[in-house]
Amino acid sequence: MRTLVLASTSQWRRQLLQDAGIEVDCVAPEVDEAPILGSTPVETAMLRAEAKAMAVAQLRPEALVLGADQVIHLDGEAIGKPPSEGVWRERLKAMRGRAHALTTAVALWDGHDLEHEAVTTMVQFRHDITDAEIDAYIACGEAKGCAGGYMVERRGAWLVESIDGDWLNVVGLPVLKVVSMLRARGWRMPV
Repeated sequence: MRTLVLASTSQWRRQLLQDAGIEVDCVAPEVDEAPILGSTPVETAMLRAEAKAMAVAQLRPEALVLGADQVIHLDGEAIGKPPSEGVWRERLKAMRGRAHALTTAVALWDGHDLEHEAVTTMVQFRHDITDAEIDAYIACGEAKGCAGGYMVERRGAWLVESIDGDWLNVVGLPVLKVVSMLRARGWRMPV
């Protein structure tokens, strides 16, 4: 069986795959995401996932390569990693009491074909989040490098009221979709 290489150094994505019994190597994709923009947030995520997979495929041509990118979108606007505390604060306030979409796109390159998938999950923020709670959350710094600026699996749980869709997608990777993609290529659960 070919080695699966994750085009990412995210400890969260690696852990999600390992928890599912999928051994994976991680390689930094060295892709500048900023200029990669689609006409929609979902298309942006797809293009970035593809760019990451293809960059790592150049380094590991013998491997099956998985690229992923996560985009949060509210009112049709993509919300990425917070560039500053001020922007972070305003974004969290804008999401207060509202639902937003979180899309993770994955691109799997097998040496011949590139398969794309995107999974979108709806996340409802609490309406009763205070400005003081938002400031305290930012001060803890846990989600500084995360799309949307929160981590639902940690202290960010205090911001989120409910999730409609794939929980693992929100954590960082739609593992159920990835497993389906691998099964279509003959992979089975490790025994």
